Amino acid sequence: MSDSPKLVTIFGGSGFVGRYITRRLALEGWRIRVAVRRPNEALFVRTYGVPGQVEVITANIRDDSSTRAAIMGADAVVNCVGILQETSRQRFDQLHGEAAGRIARIAADEGVSHLVHLSSIGADANSGSDYARTKAEGEAQIKAAFPNAVILRPSLVFGPEDRFFNRFAALAKYTLVLPIVGASTKFQPVFVDDVAKAAALAANGQAVPGVYELGGPEVASFADLMRRMLKIIRRPALVLPWPFWIARINAWFFDLFQTLSMGLFTNTILTRDQVRQLRHDNIVSEGAKTFADMGIMPTPMAVELDTYLYCHRPAGQYQAIKESAEKLREI
Repeated sequence: MSDSPKLVTIFGGSGFVGRYITRRLALEGWRIRVAVRRPNEALFVRTYGVPGQVEVITANIRDDSSTRAAIMGADAVVNCVGILQETSRQRFDQLHGEAAGRIARIAADEGVSHLVHLSSIGADANSGSDYARTKAEGEAQIKAAFPNAVILRPSLVFGPEDRFFNRFAALAKYTLVLPIVGASTKFQPVFVDDVAKAAALAANGQAVPGVYELGGPEVASFADLMRRMLKIIRRPALVLPWPFWIARINAWFFDLFQTLSMGLFTNTILTRDQVRQLRHDNIVSEGAKTFADMGIMPTPMAVELDTYLYCHRPAGQYQAIKESAEKLREI
């Protein structure tokens, strides 16, 4: 019997969620292959372990042989690959559907013990959103090829590198009005490292196979989340609900511009598919398996938001000192 550490392949292991999973499994002593498209942009993950513990490799999840080479010899596989908007080269059906199925099929062929897949709350085969529909398609292919897989469906994920709170906080520096689509749509924000904890448990075989919906301890509307963020960063912007019919028109022009630019412009502002998604709440459904079934207590937003959003305050890290000085002058 070999005493060597177990090996895990993490597809997309340098992404927002993937890097936290990589760090957690490295701390637990796993040998790790981080499989990515551009290894030179992911070399920072090697610092998460001791020399030689974390290896960054090239993998094309659209190709069987490349995917197999990344998986071969692994005890566990974690798939974190996903996109929020399509480009001319990155399509929902290819990455969320076909690639997820390919990883599951090859993992089963190679005798991998545990497969963990990151999906999303709202995955629905009948959804009008291509994002949600292809997420469901990927889940279906995984269940067919690897029935004992653990599928994690997080709600809105927040953390130091997130593209939600940071994006709107950066925008609030330059405007007094924050127009938002789906102001009343509800979210259940989940801390990124809590998702990583769940993935690590699943990779270790400490979670019952199946689908888990991961949400934090608080449910809030989009508008309330923005007001909370603005309070933290000390910005006076007005949160302005943007009607869906206007948002559809705006998104149509942004999508059209992306198409006509032939790849020179990527619509990261607002897509028609995102408008469709924002019509539906993004919260844990009744009766679903959750963090509680894994023995994880999710982290409240109040514990983490201040620790990274402070950089968006008018005086940055010195804001608290400035506010204290102003109070002293009032005495």
